[in-house]
Amino acid sequence: MSESEIELIKRLNDPLKREAAFSILVSECQERIYWHIRKMVLVHEDADDVMQNTFLKAWKGLDTFRGESLFVTWLYRIASNETMTFLNNKKSKWMVSFSSAEDTIMHQLEADKYFNANEVQLKFQKSLLTLPSKQRLVFNMKYFDELTYEQISEIVGTSVGALKASYHHAVKKIEKYFEENEGF
Repeated sequence: MSESEIELIKRLNDPLKREAAFSILVSECQERIYWHIRKMVLVHEDADDVMQNTFLKAWKGLDTFRGESLFVTWLYRIASNETMTFLNNKKSKWMVSFSSAEDTIMHQLEADKYFNANEVQLKFQKSLLTLPSKQRLVFNMKYFDELTYEQISEIVGTSVGALKASYHHAVKKIEKYFEENEGF
């Protein structure tokens, strides 16, 4: 933790400085949290909604932040939980088969004006959609966010060994998807 983050975290405990400190910490983490969520929900508007819920929940739960971990790690945990809740709610609302849900999500992604991808990137996103939500979460944090297994373990509350296995299985499923769908 940098000195400035330690100072900001101390200010969170001061009612007069709390709001300003929270704003600074959020602005420093906002982009990372947005992309963490976006890689899971894929659609910009959905990512915005989940991000707003994340920051609202963080603000309301600020008294539960003990400062034992990085503030961004705490936000990742909240964002991950909010994202999983969002995805589970979306699946249950659709009440359709997973392949139909996958098709719907992919159609939304292709129609998203903020998503600019070539064919390989689109195929890669399709391969990620074949992963179970928790496995996709682990893959995204390791592959895209470049978090260590220890950091991911702190965020999702799973052992490092289980995370390594989950990541390995995700990679194998993605490789299999590309083999079955004519590679890159």
